[in-house]
Amino acid sequence: MQRRTFLTTAAMGAAASTLAAPALAQGKMQWKMVTAWPKNLPGPGVAAQMLADRITALSGGRIEVKLFAAGELVPGRGVFDAVSEGTAELYHAVPAYWGSKSKGILLFGSQPFGLRADEQFGWLYHGGGQALYDEMYGRFNLKPFLCGNSGPQWGGWFRTEINSVDDLKGLKFRTTGLASEMATKIGMAAEAMSGPAMFQALQTGALDAGEFIGPWTDSALGYYQVAKNYYWPGVGEPSSAEECAVNADAFNALPDDLKQAVSLACESLYNPVWTEYTTKHAAALKKLVEEEGVMVKRFPDSVISAMGDAAAEVIDELRQDDDELVKRITESFVAYRDSVGGYMTFADNGQMNARAAVMGY
Repeated sequence: MQRRTFLTTAAMGAAASTLAAPALAQGKMQWKMVTAWPKNLPGPGVAAQMLADRITALSGGRIEVKLFAAGELVPGRGVFDAVSEGTAELYHAVPAYWGSKSKGILLFGSQPFGLRADEQFGWLYHGGGQALYDEMYGRFNLKPFLCGNSGPQWGGWFRTEINSVDDLKGLKFRTTGLASEMATKIGMAAEAMSGPAMFQALQTGALDAGEFIGPWTDSALGYYQVAKNYYWPGVGEPSSAEECAVNADAFNALPDDLKQAVSLACESLYNPVWTEYTTKHAAALKKLVEEEGVMVKRFPDSVISAMGDAAAEVIDELRQDDDELVKRITESFVAYRDSVGGYMTFADNGQMNARAAVMGY
């Protein structure tokens, strides 16, 4: 896909002039969904449209959701405030973008050396995480739901080869969430910016390296054109949950059946979105290597070890946060991670190691 297909957006003023307040006509509501993504960006942009369509379908058309991509109504990083304040009814983004609101929010999206996609869903739905998610977002007049996951993200695109922790020191590196705190602790200069902005920064040399999602989305954004070293494993984000947050007043005003429709629309997309990423990441990686000359490289063990030490510091700091709710969220995450992680040694990890030993992958 050409980058221009989804990077072109309408001017904010022109889009805003076409908007009408949410209307109820013959029993139908019109809801605005704002997103953090360019229109139809492979991965999250596609998933956002899927969610808008599914809410409309499951509500029997009683909630008609219209999607506004990043910049069409509000900037991508402005969607949290827009929905909190009622400018739009719901957004599609990732928790990793809202650390300035509370660091506790970051745990609901991804954690360095943390939960995989299935484990993240398990924590929220079976480990008490959803109640904490609701409590945190309730502070901002939002009702949150997980609605997808990218699966394991990659370590990033680097202009130069990485052979030691010293090679990372001082590098200007695009990342988000708790991964940015981990990167800072090992001497990198973490930069927060959108995926399209990362391409421009790599091209001009304003960035030395950066990570966004994985092969499917990353190839569409063209990073391989300006950085050929593609590193794994992405220990900063073993998974990255996508979320839908609904204005709490709008959600609470719904009858029970429409509340259920919104909830089920989000929940029912988690696996389809996650498995689409996995399927298309695999195909995209093959193409990147065979047709674009991308060099897939593993971080040295010494680098992974240093990242692990830094990640432990990040979590310890959250456990000592002044905010009592942040502490409770962190303790819940750690307890679930340790419980399920111990089991995975014998379950999924055991099976994958056995398959690799026999099949080579």
